[in-house]
Amino acid sequence: MEKIVPALLKKGDEVRIIAPSRGVKIIGQDVRALAEKRLNELGLKVSYAENAVDENWDELGTTSVQKRVDDIMNAFKDSNVKAIMTMIGGFNSNQILPYLDYAVIKANPKILCGFSDITALLDAIYARTGLITFSGPHFSSLGMLKGCDYTITNMVKMLMEKGENEVEPSKEWSDDLWFIDQEKRDFIPNEGYWVLNNGQAKGTLLGGNLGTFNLLLGTTFRPKFEPNTILFVEDTSESSIFSFMRNLTALTYQEDFKNVKGVLIGRFQKESKVSREQLAYIVKNVEPLSHLPVVANVDFGHSTPLLTLPVGGVAEINGAEILLKTA
Repeated sequence: MEKIVPALLKKGDEVRIIAPSRGVKIIGQDVRALAEKRLNELGLKVSYAENAVDENWDELGTTSVQKRVDDIMNAFKDSNVKAIMTMIGGFNSNQILPYLDYAVIKANPKILCGFSDITALLDAIYARTGLITFSGPHFSSLGMLKGCDYTITNMVKMLMEKGENEVEPSKEWSDDLWFIDQEKRDFIPNEGYWVLNNGQAKGTLLGGNLGTFNLLLGTTFRPKFEPNTILFVEDTSESSIFSFMRNLTALTYQEDFKNVKGVLIGRFQKESKVSREQLAYIVKNVEPLSHLPVVANVDFGHSTPLLTLPVGGVAEINGAEILLKTA
């Protein structure tokens, strides 16, 4: 596949906020205001998709497929928009995949950034167009008052600077409900990366939220694991070690998984109660993983802070050292 690398953001550029999963109703005004301020401080202008601020959300906290599709396509068509960020994740961005105009997206490449349920959108667009997308903070993620510096620093490296990042572990992390109380926070010292299998690997980076990525199996929206692929996966607090293991095992049954040469695993939330020892057991006993470099407890997933990872870009693993590049 011929890859398309979107242009880096520069001061004065416009960032469009869309809501392809859940919408603005669950994002407090203070969070939105701070997120917009943070982007403004980077020299960026913020605009909102018409339906991203629609108050007519249904009982599931979302809006119609057509409205969500319209917002995405309008953002790609608008030449003033240089990057697109998602408001927040959710549960249903896979609904919109058949209705996007991938030819238009390919003809108007630009940054698309989000994570969690947005995994479906990121990987589908890369699979159908070759456009490198970014698993990184939502717009709402930037509305965190404390503990957001690592997230912003690493986002800027990938989206505004060289598109390259020699990743370092965060000094501390959090898994609290920060959006409910911005002042009362619980930060945990980070013990660093867990090298579950030592080794070296370099290749195209693909993945995201494991449960969402697996929704794409058997469809044209799942990018192929081409020779020399690095897989990155994470899961939510709803995922126990048992569901994580079976979902990861299912992924290894794909015929092209033989092309995966290394695996990055994001940090688990406290509620999952997933330990280093349990992950080491999975790596040892899920055969395709047993001979691959595997690094866990990396700063992506549903705790904070967050890295920005290029879907379709390049990742390099050398023991506990990780390098990310858009191309």
